[in-house]
Amino acid sequence: MTRRVQILVALVLTALWGAGVYAAHANGHLRFLDRLEATVTDWRTQVRGVQAPPDLVTIVAIDDTVVKRGGSYPLPRADLARVVDTIVQFKPKVIAIDLLLVDRSAAIGDATLASTLATGPMVLAAAAIFPSASETVTPSSHGPLAVLPQAERFLLPLPAFADHAEVGVVNVATGQSGSPLSVPMLFRTHDKVELSFPLRVATRALDKPLTIAPDRLMLGDRAVPTDSDFALPITYYGPRRTIRTVSAQSIFDGTLNRAAIENRIVVIGASVAGGGDFYPTPFDSLMPGVEVISTAITHLVAGDGIVRDHNVHIADALTAILLPVLLVGLLAWRRSALGIMAAAVVMMAWAGLNLFAFTHGLWLNAATTLAATVPPVAVFAGVQLWVGGRKAQYLTAKSQSLAQFQAPAVQEWLARDPDFLAKPVRQEAAVVFIDLSGFTALSERIDPDALRDMLNAFHARIDMAATACGGIVTSFLGDGAMILFGLPGARPDDAARALKCGIELHRSVASWIASLPPVIGDQLGFKIGAHCGPIVASRLGGSHQHITATGDTVNVANRLMEVAAQNGARLALSDTLLDAADFLGDPDSSLKGPLRTQVRGRSGTVAVWFWRDESKPGQAAAGAEMME
Repeated sequence: MTRRVQILVALVLTALWGAGVYAAHANGHLRFLDRLEATVTDWRTQVRGVQAPPDLVTIVAIDDTVVKRGGSYPLPRADLARVVDTIVQFKPKVIAIDLLLVDRSAAIGDATLASTLATGPMVLAAAAIFPSASETVTPSSHGPLAVLPQAERFLLPLPAFADHAEVGVVNVATGQSGSPLSVPMLFRTHDKVELSFPLRVATRALDKPLTIAPDRLMLGDRAVPTDSDFALPITYYGPRRTIRTVSAQSIFDGTLNRAAIENRIVVIGASVAGGGDFYPTPFDSLMPGVEVISTAITHLVAGDGIVRDHNVHIADALTAILLPVLLVGLLAWRRSALGIMAAAVVMMAWAGLNLFAFTHGLWLNAATTLAATVPPVAVFAGVQLWVGGRKAQYLTAKSQSLAQFQAPAVQEWLARDPDFLAKPVRQEAAVVFIDLSGFTALSERIDPDALRDMLNAFHARIDMAATACGGIVTSFLGDGAMILFGLPGARPDDAARALKCGIELHRSVASWIASLPPVIGDQLGFKIGAHCGPIVASRLGGSHQHITATGDTVNVANRLMEVAAQNGARLALSDTLLDAADFLGDPDSSLKGPLRTQVRGRSGTVAVWFWRDESKPGQAAAGAEMME
């Protein structure tokens, strides 16, 4: 399978994963994502910070001060009637009582409250009773209202109170986090649909007709930005009491400010410690339910709620599919740090855009996108790292294998410049040849394994001497070798290093032959030739290439081995090499010459010097051991 096909398969699988995650969550599965989304939403709300709410609602709180005064909770109906009556006199737009008036109490108190409710625009709270702890939708239901929370029954105010007021269901949707993120606008039982408490209050306060369409709610000519299940997403303005709040005790004390009531929406509710109607929110671990309801009412009336409608869900679905595909594509396009950096930049851009949208009233889902993105990107990145590790191991092994056939300097140069010597290069260089004498005849009489071991030992000494002097063994010629000084580039001391290499080869190989059994060592000899001058360095071969040098300099160096053998010497040096090396001799050797002689295959003569080792045998052996 080619790399392009592998990438295409990875992108398709990534897109399918993203689509599957989104579809599963949209159909009520993967509920753990709701908790993650709630956590991320709390964080985004805190980043946005506290905002001043539109000054439309006043909460009249039945708080601990009121309970201490009356000595009991719930508040007696007669006291509640007094609170309502006082508020009515200050002419509010509407009074919303966020208290369940479902039980009878003292007859006089109930009668007084019923009479008071008839004096102004009132909305009373009802409760939806569900068969389980969570609001459910009957799977067999059909039509646009099938998505509504289906209650077992509604707990309505007493008829004596409900006859003088409108009624709305006060339940909120808390989800798995416990924090109300939305308030359902409609509830249903098997035979009827009921409006929510905030929607009833907003409809009455705005005095506009409510239209329930299959896919949206309309207050007059303004659409209510509900979710696909007719729930109103809410985002909190700040901690408790951010919405204007006054204590009901101010009514009993006669200190209630008329400006806090007149022409406003007034919500009467409990904030008694231990009353049970509290919820965790991003700004406050315990926010009274009446303030949650008042937040929803403010959103409805002011039209400043956060949008999470059908179009937003389409954007969420596209993001859950396209973002992971884009990230995987970036990682596949650039399998290096650049690809990781590009993917990180895209991910940060998405996070910034998500936060920006939230702070400007658009609720894009974060949890589903993360669940659709992180696993495939992590898996793909892991596979990339594994494949990269395997490839690195392969390349390391290949490099090590190459090192066995190319000198380290050439290998390093080829790694940096794969086109090294792709075209022949003419330059100055020094060349050393070495060859064993008597090896061919000896190979006919000894075991092939022993012969191989002997050659390995011989080649090891050549390689050691060449490497120590900075030369390159361009080829092993069976029982000989060619060593080049001048690659990857010519250096001023190439001749001097070639001369040093020839001397060290002389001593090392002589010591090695002396260490062999006499039956073998007596049959072997060696000869070395060294010369310097212009060469042509190039690659030779077709699919299997090797680096070598050609030219008259190479030919002369090779023929000098014959000259050495003809003159009873082991190391023959050209006069050109000695001049370039600026060799002054040493006490443990001697030079004889120059001998002007012809070399086979070449016209003219060459001045040749013969180097001989004058060191004691023990010293020569010690020198060889040091090299090893």
